[in-house]
Amino acid sequence: MTPALAAQLGQARRGWHRLRRDPSGLTGLFVIVVLVLVAALAPLLAPENPIVQNLGRALHPPGAENWLGTDEYGRDILSRLIWGSRITLLIVSLVALVAGPLGLLVGTAAGFLGGAADIVLMRVTDVFLSFPGLVLALAFAEAFGAGLNNAILAIALTAWPPIARLARAETLAIGQSDYIAAARLLGASRPRLLLRHVLPICVPSVVVRVSMMMGSVVLTAAGLGFLGLGAQPPLPEWGVMIANGRKYMLDHWWMTTEPGIAILVVSLAFNLFGDAVRDLLDPRGGSA
Repeated sequence: MTPALAAQLGQARRGWHRLRRDPSGLTGLFVIVVLVLVAALAPLLAPENPIVQNLGRALHPPGAENWLGTDEYGRDILSRLIWGSRITLLIVSLVALVAGPLGLLVGTAAGFLGGAADIVLMRVTDVFLSFPGLVLALAFAEAFGAGLNNAILAIALTAWPPIARLARAETLAIGQSDYIAAARLLGASRPRLLLRHVLPICVPSVVVRVSMMMGSVVLTAAGLGFLGLGAQPPLPEWGVMIANGRKYMLDHWWMTTEPGIAILVVSLAFNLFGDAVRDLLDPRGGSA
């Protein structure tokens, strides 16, 4: 085992020990793991097909036959919630994969290159930051057209600016360090400095920021689905389920309450886990 690998394993063990002493972080991690397992095993866990209609049992309350009741088309709500976890996890994963690297590249490029590049990139970032995230996501979704893929793209385009700001601040601090000056004296090119020395150091902060924004991504995705700009029926997306059930919410409460609880639990879990990740990776945190 190489010294570098041993150091990484030791850091991972210390991080796990710290996480075990954080009940809220463990709770968030547990819910996220359950979400992943439910999404992966949806064909096995779901009692019924989530989109097949059975009008003969429409609006049945929770009971022995349908544990969480049925909707206005007689579809089993439990099955729709289980399959909807796949859509939620897909949105969160793709937004993280798009917004994280995009914000990291923009921020590090602005901070490292400086000058006109910094001014242009940060003014574009400021334009995005000047609008509330949900409002901007709604504008992009309306411009792109309703649909799950367009909703994911719209959310990703609103999620990268805070990451870029953070990466730029980290890059400016790193650029003043002695080892960057030494690498320049040894003849390291600007692309090599950026890719080999600056980007890797900025990654932990970006990971923390991405993990902390996942809860808001879940809420934004549900909001777009509720407004008809995200996933479209008959897909069992949780926001769409709430939108379909709002006409019946006074007499048939389970149609909106149950997907609402799912959104609340999952978004809260991501927030709790994001806080725990911040505490683990923050170099100014407590000792391991």
